[in-house]
Amino acid sequence: MILALLALVAATTRLEVIPSQTIEVPARDWGQFEIDLQQRPALVEAAYRVEAGSQRVRMALLRRDELQRLREEDAAGVLALTEPAPSGSLRYQVREPGDYVMVLDNRSESRPATVRVNVWLDFAEPAAPGVVQLSPGRRLGVVLISCAAFFGVAIFSARRLRRAIKR
Repeated sequence: MILALLALVAATTRLEVIPSQTIEVPARDWGQFEIDLQQRPALVEAAYRVEAGSQRVRMALLRRDELQRLREEDAAGVLALTEPAPSGSLRYQVREPGDYVMVLDNRSESRPATVRVNVWLDFAEPAAPGVVQLSPGRRLGVVLISCAAFFGVAIFSARRLRRAIKR
């Protein structure tokens, strides 16, 4: 029985590194916490929910050495980012071991925020690529371009047919 339980624990690849922790994020500032991934690559999954205060918090994952660039308002090194909202989540497959930082950004608000955060690491080998969805703006663009192409072909065909009938 004990041997079966140990085998089950050893087979678990998902590890909760921040189990439902509450973080105070000051107004016009950010809170951060370290994620040490020195052992091997992993899928980082994180979720947050604002419990009190500012409702426009966003979460970002970046390498530790990119934190200074973020302080200088350069977000080029951000690996994953949520939109400012009262809650959100992100998933990112970290491919290289190293020191990473999770940042809770409250710089756009003049009120502090109390945020509940959960972070998990999944060390399982990545399977097939995940499902990717287009943003609403790109979806609209695809629909508009498709409609324009359809109506362009329909009008061209109608003109050709009309000329052929007149002859």
